Amino acid sequence: MLAASIAVLSAMAAAPPVAAQADPNRVAAGDAANGFQNWLAGFRAKAVSAGISAEIVDRELAGLTYNPTVVRLDRQQPVNRVTDDPILPGYLARRLTPTRIDPGRRLALSLNDVLVRAEAETGVDGDIILGIWGMETNYGGYTGDFDAVRSLATLAFDGRREGLFTRELIAALEMIDRGLARRGQMVGSWAGALGNPQFLPTSYLKHAVDYDGDTKANIWGSRADTIGSIANYLKEYGWVPGVPWGVKVSLPSGFDRDAVRALTPPTECTRVYAKHSRMLPVSEWKAMGIGIADPKGFPSDDVLASLVEVDGPGTDAYLATQNYRALLGYNCSNYYAISVGTLGDIVGTSRP
Repeated sequence: MLAASIAVLSAMAAAPPVAAQADPNRVAAGDAANGFQNWLAGFRAKAVSAGISAEIVDRELAGLTYNPTVVRLDRQQPVNRVTDDPILPGYLARRLTPTRIDPGRRLALSLNDVLVRAEAETGVDGDIILGIWGMETNYGGYTGDFDAVRSLATLAFDGRREGLFTRELIAALEMIDRGLARRGQMVGSWAGALGNPQFLPTSYLKHAVDYDGDTKANIWGSRADTIGSIANYLKEYGWVPGVPWGVKVSLPSGFDRDAVRALTPPTECTRVYAKHSRMLPVSEWKAMGIGIADPKGFPSDDVLASLVEVDGPGTDAYLATQNYRALLGYNCSNYYAISVGTLGDIVGTSRP
């Protein structure tokens, strides 16, 4: 998916430097430059067998070199921060700034027709589309400057997640082979995420759509295609029309969290879903004395929602719907989902 979905977001502290850790990966074996060239020779056969033309494979891999910066950035991905202080308030304060909010409000006005179309065709809230676009790249203000093919090849060679990045590298070559994108366009994050919505190549192939009628899904230069593609992605991840992503709530004194704990341990995105209670109708949450702390008010009584206290019991609490879970499909981070939803709520007030 997105580079952000590969990384745990920066609300957490950096992992120890790789030099201080035992590292079983290819890079640690030494002579990474030669090892990378040997890996590319083996990868060529995989790419061709996957249906990429040999001419494209040879052309795009010619002269490719290992990028140590990408591996360093990957090693520095954050881990859970051990702290008694809440993370969310500072996380939101750093992201919900005028430099992100003001452009979003302007786009909410100028692009409202496209947002309304996306809502009608996919059911996805246009405010949330702006929230994702703003959080990912500040509405295209910064989409990254790494050669995606080189980054993906380096990360596949590295070996920690070889299967993932090999698939993404093959998908990137498929995009070029099919004429969906030029190599020069495929510049993005260090982890290979592309364009305004920061789609990884497999996500581009699955979810990117042509929304401006020029026959190509241009997530780099077309605002309409960006909006349509984000909407299509969230629809595929189970977005429910007409339901808010979540609402901020207050809990009564002595609230029994154990009574609403999830009965089945999560099997994916485990650290994130460990913060979620089981899903219950809003009517049941209200009957337990949950109060609303959100101007949107409660969702309908029959809407299912889980209680999320992202920084632990006694911190900011939200009722998170299925649409919150669709946001986790974009990037599996509670901090990310809340920041996207909150940004969307703010900029959406400017829409007609």
